[in-house]
Amino acid sequence: LFLAELGADPADARVRRGCEYVLTHSVAANEAFSVYQSLRPSGALHCLNGNLLYALAKLGYAGDERVQAALAWQVNAITGEGDVRFYETGTSGPGFACGVNLGQPCGWGAVKAVKALAAVPAAQRTPAMQRAIAAGVEFLFSRDPAVADYPYTERVSPHWFKFGFPLSYWSDVLETAAVLAELGYGGDSRLAPAIALILGKQDAHGRWKLENALNRKMWIDIEPRGKPSKWVTLRA
Repeated sequence: LFLAELGADPADARVRRGCEYVLTHSVAANEAFSVYQSLRPSGALHCLNGNLLYALAKLGYAGDERVQAALAWQVNAITGEGDVRFYETGTSGPGFACGVNLGQPCGWGAVKAVKALAAVPAAQRTPAMQRAIAAGVEFLFSRDPAVADYPYTERVSPHWFKFGFPLSYWSDVLETAAVLAELGYGGDSRLAPAIALILGKQDAHGRWKLENALNRKMWIDIEPRGKPSKWVTLRA
């Protein structure tokens, strides 16, 4: 995921080895990516699958049959179509329901799943993909994206309002707005408060700070937290 977001070259042999490793060691029996080392199908979550499908598409694997199969799982898990099986502890129902979120629809998972589908060129989207995208857009606009009060367990996560790079499994208002804009909703009045929130974080030099980071959790820190960020600025 991070290599894709950093713009790694899909033709680089090291990148391809990494993609092959993920595809060889992360796919469960239901053809989705699992969070478990044992590859239990119950570990297939929208956030993980959305992230990996987006990354693999950007890294040149969009046409790979394994990626296509995982994409089909994601689509059916969103719409409830096909023979997809749901699990109480994982993806627990259609419409982004997730056991990690106590069976409620997950905003982070929705953003990641729709982001993966948006990465599929419009001309290549099947009717099922279109239905899944429509369901995702409807869900993301079911709340004000600037408030991000999607169903939650204890409180709305502050991560929504702290822009970061890279994001991992969580999301933020900037990513939600970018995904919706990618799908043609940039001028939608329902997105205006989110765009205003984003612009309100811009400094006098036209830059955005790194407010949320995985510093000290990766092999190397990409940028210092709290300072102007070229990567967040690029996202914005």
